[in-house]
Amino acid sequence: MSYPNDIITIRVNIMESPFKTIGLIGKANHDGAATTLQRLYTFLNALGFNVIVEQRTGHQLADIPKDKLVKLIELGERADLAIVVGGDGNMLGAARVLARFNVAVIGVNRGNLGFLTDLNPEGFEASLEQVLSGQYIEENRFLLEVEVYRHAELKSANSAVNEAVLHADKVAHMIEFEAFINDAFVFSQRSDGLIVSTPTGSTAYSLSGGGPILTPELNAISLVPMFPHTLSSRPLVVDADNEVRLKLSLENTDSLQVSCDSHVVLAVLPGDEVVIKKADKKLRLIHPKDYSYYHVLRTKLNWGSRLY
Repeated sequence: MSYPNDIITIRVNIMESPFKTIGLIGKANHDGAATTLQRLYTFLNALGFNVIVEQRTGHQLADIPKDKLVKLIELGERADLAIVVGGDGNMLGAARVLARFNVAVIGVNRGNLGFLTDLNPEGFEASLEQVLSGQYIEENRFLLEVEVYRHAELKSANSAVNEAVLHADKVAHMIEFEAFINDAFVFSQRSDGLIVSTPTGSTAYSLSGGGPILTPELNAISLVPMFPHTLSSRPLVVDADNEVRLKLSLENTDSLQVSCDSHVVLAVLPGDEVVIKKADKKLRLIHPKDYSYYHVLRTKLNWGSRLY
């Protein structure tokens, strides 16, 4: 693969780079993502970095030694920087695993909105060169830990980067539950469910449900009712160090579940309790130096530009 003249003149001093081993993660069976992955692999190898590739997407690429194909957990253990190619969904799936290993993560947008994926697939080299040289902005985004208890016994658990959503497994079916914060009763509710969102997820499903936008530096979570059976119900923002507990009414007749980032589903029965709290591990999200959260909001949400 060849590059334009302005690309081959790039020089990164690997000895001074904070990243030595770089992991690549892509979107399976996506031609555009595979093309970008191949370009990244060739580019990074030409610069002398040790490059490993997540094995589910690595088979789409040419000329990659088998010892460079690894499982996602091994990639998290070995890599200093992970580059995720795809949309926000791919980033979320990878982030739930990579957050355990304190690996830095940056995204190349091959999806739709791309709130979490900064790099342009058509011209990522210059921005990536800056990042590899140590010129970047780093954010620590907290995750949610979600646990389901039945008769005081832990039945299942997982984590979420964006949100945990309590809902029936059928569309437009009302459920009944009580909400507690640090064991203090807050409200009971009959609704289609409840969205508990991080600042990262406040521009995702929560925003569609009428929830507030929480800027990334806030240590806060929002509780957003889904079609509540009352006009007085409103979103609630609380400190993220609080523990949210949802107690399911025994009167619920539908099958219930808690969805983590719309990817992982935990089954819930009437009478169960769902505990949602801030996870111990955080996601190390890397941005190019020219990154601006408010520019992203203006662009993705079509907000007005400056008047003067």
